[in-house]
Amino acid sequence: MRLLTEEQKELCGLISDFMEKEIKPNLREWDHESRFPEEVYCRANELGFNAFEFPEEYGGLGLDHKSILAIYETMGYYDTGLALTTVTTNLAWKPVLFGGTPEQKQLFVDLVLGGKGFASFALTEPGGGSDVAATRTKAVREGDAYVITGNKCFITNGGFADVYLVVASTDPEKGAKGLTAFIVEKDRAGISVGKEEDKCGIRITNTVELVLDGVRVPADHRVGEEGDGFKLAMRTLDLSRPFIGAIATGMAQRALDEAIKYSKERVTFGKPICKFQALQFKMADMEIKVETSRQMNLHVADLMERSLPYTKEAAISKCYATEICTQVAEDAIQIMGGYGYMREYPVEKIWRDSKIFQIFEGTNQVQRIVISGQILK
Repeated sequence: MRLLTEEQKELCGLISDFMEKEIKPNLREWDHESRFPEEVYCRANELGFNAFEFPEEYGGLGLDHKSILAIYETMGYYDTGLALTTVTTNLAWKPVLFGGTPEQKQLFVDLVLGGKGFASFALTEPGGGSDVAATRTKAVREGDAYVITGNKCFITNGGFADVYLVVASTDPEKGAKGLTAFIVEKDRAGISVGKEEDKCGIRITNTVELVLDGVRVPADHRVGEEGDGFKLAMRTLDLSRPFIGAIATGMAQRALDEAIKYSKERVTFGKPICKFQALQFKMADMEIKVETSRQMNLHVADLMERSLPYTKEAAISKCYATEICTQVAEDAIQIMGGYGYMREYPVEKIWRDSKIFQIFEGTNQVQRIVISGQILK
C-alpha cells in the first residue's frame, strides 16, 4: 500500500472515511442480527462505490486494476459486507462487458446505476456447486423469447438486486458447452426469492435462494451466443479472483494490526507480551504472509494491465490470500487469548468471515485444479 499514487490514496481515504463513519459503529449489531444494511450500502452506491469497475463511457469510474485492488483491500480491512456486495455487482457485470452488445451494456448499467445499485451473479445451484456443467436451470427458446426455469442457491445480493446475470442450460446434452447467459430484470414475472441463509460469517451480506419459475425474457437479453455461458462465467471468475484476494488481504492486515496493538498493551510476567520472542516470530510470520499475498495480487493486476495471460496467477492469488487470511486471523486470536475469542474484538469476526473465502468464487481445491492444469499444459 506504500506505493499507491496520490489519486489512489485519495480514493482509499474516501473509502476509509465512509467505513469508519457509516459501518464500523454498527458492525457488531448488524453482524449479530444478520442484517443487510441496505440504506447504508445505497449511500455508498450514490457515492460511486459500485461504479469503479464500470467503464467511463457507461457512467462508471473506469479505474485501473491496481486502484481497484487497493479499494477492495481497504474495504476488506474494515469489513467484508460492502466489499462483497460491491464485488458481486461487478461480477454480474463482467459477462455483459465481455460478451454483450452495446445495447445490453447500456441496459445493465441503467438498471444498476439507475436503481439501488445492486446486481447478482446467478450461477450456483443446489446440486452443482463447483460442477458448473451440472447446471439444471433450463432456458427454452419460444419465438422471440426464452423461458427460464430452475433454482439457484447461495446467491449474493439476491434479495436486493435490481438485475440478475443468470446462467442456464439451452442444451442439456452438451453439458458446460450448452450453458448460456441472460440478463434478467428483478421485476419479471416468475422470479421469487426463497430462503435467506443463516451464515456463520459474512452476515451483513445478503445470501438467498433464487427461484425462476417460467421467467420469460426477450431473446435480445441473451448475452453472446447460445453455449457461451460457461466461457463467459470462467473468464469472469478469472478476473474477479485477485479482487477476492485483495479483500482477504485487507482482512488479514486488520487481524495482524489488532494482534500487534494488543501485544503492546497486554503485560504479563512484568513486560508487554510483544517482548517475548515466540510472539515476535509469530507476528513476523503473519506479516510475511500478508505482504506476500498483497504482492501476488499486484502481480496479477500487472499482468492484466499488460494484456498478458493471468489465469494461473489469478488462481494462485485467490487461493493463497484466502488461506493465509484464515491462518492470520487464527494466529491473532491465539495471541490475544480469551479476549480474541470474544466479540468485543474484531478478530473473532474476521476468523468467521474468512472461511467462506476458501469456498466461493471456486473452492481452493478448484483453484489447484486450475493451477495444475496450467503448469501441466
